[in-house]
This record gives sequence, structure tokens and C-alpha cells, in this order.
Amino acid sequence: MQVIANRHALLEVLKVAAGIAASRTPKEILRCVRLTTVDGTLLVSATDLEVALRGEVRQVEVKEPGELLVPADKLAQIVQESTDETLVVEGGDEACHVRGQDSHFEVYGQDPREFPPVPELEGTPDLVVEADTLHGLIEKTIFAVAKESTRYAIKGVLWQKEGKKLSLIATDGRRLARAVGLAKSSVGGKGQVIVPAKTVQILQRILGGEELTAAARFSANQVVLSCGCYVLSSAVVEGHFPQYEEIIPKDCDKIVELRTDEFLSAVRRAALLASEQSKGIRLAFASGGLTLSSRAPEQGEATISMEVGYAGEPLEIGFNPQFLADALRVAGAPVVRLELKARDRPGVLRVGDEFLYVVMPVNLA
Repeated sequence: MQVIANRHALLEVLKVAAGIAASRTPKEILRCVRLTTVDGTLLVSATDLEVALRGEVRQVEVKEPGELLVPADKLAQIVQESTDETLVVEGGDEACHVRGQDSHFEVYGQDPREFPPVPELEGTPDLVVEADTLHGLIEKTIFAVAKESTRYAIKGVLWQKEGKKLSLIATDGRRLARAVGLAKSSVGGKGQVIVPAKTVQILQRILGGEELTAAARFSANQVVLSCGCYVLSSAVVEGHFPQYEEIIPKDCDKIVELRTDEFLSAVRRAALLASEQSKGIRLAFASGGLTLSSRAPEQGEATISMEVGYAGEPLEIGFNPQFLADALRVAGAPVVRLELKARDRPGVLRVGDEFLYVVMPVNLA
């Protein structure tokens, strides 16, 4: 194989592929990326046997077709550190040569015929959605996925499809985020699948940049997504996602609208002196005003006041400031609606019908 590739285009795909290639595995082949020439382009493939990627580098000139299997991290580092506009990538007999104007690297690889197959998106997709729309839905939910949990089903993002309406939901048991958007086209009626957090994070990365559409096809045990020059496939998370509709409070009677940037600033400032034990700040609502406060033994106290249009009964409630800040940063609207019931009941942040966030209170006693 011999190709002349634009270095920046090659690096962009290699960075994504290197994030999938397994770095901690006894199987050396899974630490590699496969380079394959197809119809005048260069395909870069990577997999950890659960998530797989095919990235197409179109800014190439194919001198000689073929394929190579090369360690992902080393190839990415070489391309990253090179200064040439184009690089020559060639090889055979399980060795890859990367040549620049003043450099030559020889990297030992493996037999590309032993690399696991990487799926393609075949047939009519179940869903086609604008890339920026899907990127926004992911941004509004991915932060709420459980990082560590014995309940494996909540270590992914639930995708729910109902006609053209697409909802993404994530929870870690202490908070829940739901974002809703509209697809350009949809096949079939209702359906849902739990996509692993790692897959969603990689998808978020490849959705940025150009004005593209993303297509998705779901099956009982796999999801395949296509966007631009990438095809991403993944096993789905097995198990049952919590019945999240049941935990969304329906009886909140204390409602206030808050300016998002002002509220976020107040939350962040109040958090500066939050106790390490409680990791909470106090929100005290009274007629026309909100006071945010925190207290840490041997450190001090913080008090921040805001004018708000609150007309309900006085209420004090504690929240984890990081949980509030996470949602406010991605709300995507100048004003958010906060709904409360009592100091021991969850709070709800809303932005129209597009974004909903349920957060459990903390005990500050």
C-alpha cells in the first residue's frame, strides 16, 4: 500500500480512532488501527470489540492499493508531531513506513487479515437527524450518566423514538436529564435503546464542525450511526432503564423563573465555601428574592442574593452546586424555570419542552 495523505485530515480521523482502540488489553491487535484503501480514499478502522469506527480520509492520493494494521497510539503520535502538509504512508509485510520531507518512521504492525470486522450502516436508517440537533441533545444529557454503578443499565443514555420525536435520557440515581428534539425523518413508530456512554461521547465528537445529518439504525443488540466521513457502531447496553417518568415530580407548587447566567454565577460563587461533608448550598426563597448560602467549618460562609419573581411560601432547600451548574451550563436558554415542592422533595429545572432536569436535594442539617 502507498498513499499520500493530507496530514491534518489524517490526524483528525486518527485521533478519534485512537480513542476507541483498546489501550489496556492483552490482545495487541485491538491496540491497532487498520488502514485500507477503498475507491481512492483511505479508511481508518478501530474497535475494542464493543465499539467500532470507520473513518474515511478523503484528502489522499492512492498510489498503490492495500491495507496495513498499525498501533494506533504510535501512528497518531507520529502524525501529530510531524510538520509536513502531506505524509506518505506505505508498507507491507506487517510494517508501516511514514515519510515526510525530513523524516522516516518504520512502525511494526500485524496482519490486517486478523483484524475483527467493522460494521457499516446498511439499508434504510431508522432515524435521520441534523447533526447539530443530535449534538445538542447529547450535550444536555451525557453529564448525568452514572460514572460508577452496579446498575449497568444507567451507565448509558436511553434513546427513545416516537415518530420524529427523539428523546435522550440519562441518570445516575441522584439526578436525571432529558432532552427532546425532532428528527428530519423516521421509520417506524415507538422504539428505544440504551447506548453506552463511551459510544455517545465518541458520537458527540464526530458530530461537531460541518453542517451534516446523522443517520442511525437500531437492532436488538447493536446500534450503527453514520455522520459525514464516519460510521460508528456499538453493542447496546442490556438491562432495563429506570421508569424515569415515575420520578418526575408532578405536584410542584412553588415555581420561579430565573435568568440562567445570573443563577449560574450565584451557584458557582456560593459553592466556593460549601462544606466538603455536605457538598451542598442552601437556597432560601422568599417573596421577591432568593438567597444562596454555604458554610464550611474553619473556612467561612458565603451569601449571595438575587431578585427573583417568587411569590410562593418561604422555602429553604439544599442542592449539590455542581449538579445545578452542570444543567445550567447546557440549558441553552436565557431563562430557566425552577419547580419545587418541599425541602425534602426533588427540584425540577425546565426549558420549555426541550430540556428537563430533575435533581435530588441534599440535607444541610
